[in-house]
Amino acid sequence: MGELEGQVAVVTGGSAGIGRATALAFGRAGASVVVADQSVDRGEQTVAEIEALGVGAVFVATDVSDPADVDGLIGRAMHEFGRIDHAFNNAGIEGDQAMTADASIENWNRVIAVNLTGVWLCLRAELEVMAAQGSGSIVNCASVAVLVGFPGIGAYTASKHGIVGLTRAASLEYATSGIRVNAVCPGVIATEMIERFTHGDPVAAEQLTATEPVGRLGTAEEIASAVLWLCSPGASFVTGHALAVDGGFTAR
Repeated sequence: MGELEGQVAVVTGGSAGIGRATALAFGRAGASVVVADQSVDRGEQTVAEIEALGVGAVFVATDVSDPADVDGLIGRAMHEFGRIDHAFNNAGIEGDQAMTADASIENWNRVIAVNLTGVWLCLRAELEVMAAQGSGSIVNCASVAVLVGFPGIGAYTASKHGIVGLTRAASLEYATSGIRVNAVCPGVIATEMIERFTHGDPVAAEQLTATEPVGRLGTAEEIASAVLWLCSPGASFVTGHALAVDGGFTAR
C-alpha cells in the first residue's frame, strides 16, 4: 500500500476520465474511496476495480448541482468510513459550443450549476467535515481555460475561472485549520469530453494535439498523479495554488 493507507478520499465525476483515473490512483495509494457520479453502472464498475486493490470503496449516485445530493454524498462517506481526508471535486460538463452572443441562457445556467455551484456545494460540505477533524486536503478540477481564453465555450471558461477564485478564497480561510485547498488545471487530455468536443473529427483532434508543445494529448492518469501529489505529505506547504498540468500549453 502507498502513503495514503488508511485514509479516505471522495471523488466526484468518478466514473470516467480524469475522475475515474484519480479514484483508482487513490485506491492504489491505499485510501478508501467514495466515488460519486450520475452514471451508476460505470460508477459501480470503478468501485469494483478499487475494491479489487484491497481497499474499501462505495458508489454514491450524485448530481453535484443538487444540495440534497451533495449532503447525501458527504453523509454516506461519513457513515461508511467516519472521516474524509481528501476530496477531488472533479465533476463537470463542457456544455454546448457557441459564440458568446449566440449561447443560450439554458446552457449557461446548466454549466454554471454543475461546474461552479457544484464545486461550491461540495467544497462547503467537505470543509465542514475537515474543519471538525482539523485536517484535510481538497483539490478542485479547473482547466487551462482559466489561464488562457477558449472561444466557443464561454460558460465553461467562466465556470473554471470561478473554481480558481473559490479555491484561493477557501485556502486562505482554512490555512490555519490544517486544511489545504488547491486546484489542478488540466491541458488537453484524451478523454470522452475531448471526443465530444471534436465530434470524432480526426482533423479537429489533430488540431487540438498541435496545441500541445509536447506533441501529444495528456492522459487522465497524468492528471491523477498531480492530484495525488497535491494531496500527499510532499505538498504539505502548497495551498491556494492552481497547478497547470498541460504539456506546456500555457508556456507559449
